[in-house]
Amino acid sequence: MKNKKHEINTMVLAAMFLGIGFILPIFTNQIKEIGDSLLPMHIPVMLCGLICGKRYGFFVGLILPLLRGFAFGMPPIYPNAVWMAIELSVYGFVIGFLYFRINPKDTKSVYISLVSAMITGRLAWGISKTILLGLNGKAFTVSMFIVGGFVDAIPGIILQLVLIPSIMLILNKRRIFK
Repeated sequence: MKNKKHEINTMVLAAMFLGIGFILPIFTNQIKEIGDSLLPMHIPVMLCGLICGKRYGFFVGLILPLLRGFAFGMPPIYPNAVWMAIELSVYGFVIGFLYFRINPKDTKSVYISLVSAMITGRLAWGISKTILLGLNGKAFTVSMFIVGGFVDAIPGIILQLVLIPSIMLILNKRRIFK
């Protein structure tokens, strides 16, 4: 009975993170450059992986950009939502996988999981974008990868490095989701 209740609670939390990820870009995408640089869908996916685990983090990351693409046309389904789905699913999986294997559950473990997820997610984004653009006869160069994945994303990266560990610290201090 306890496992079933825990699973239902986890599903509800994952649905909440999906909803947050669905709505949050509405507030930041009024100015495209701000939305692109703050990476608003990344935060709920990463929190989902940290709190709900790798499986839910993966599926929320996979579904979120595709669902938003179908509902709002943003991001465009092909190729943007496809490479974002790959990127975000990797974020959600990696952060959840690592966090649940590192003890103790402290700020250091959040940072290790977060930075690892950020690196692997960006690599997945770069590889998938290279393949999808290549199918259309377009190039995605290393310099485009560095600029798009790191330089343009600096505000979002800083936001993630500050906000996500802060939220987890508060939740852990209050013994919520620990």
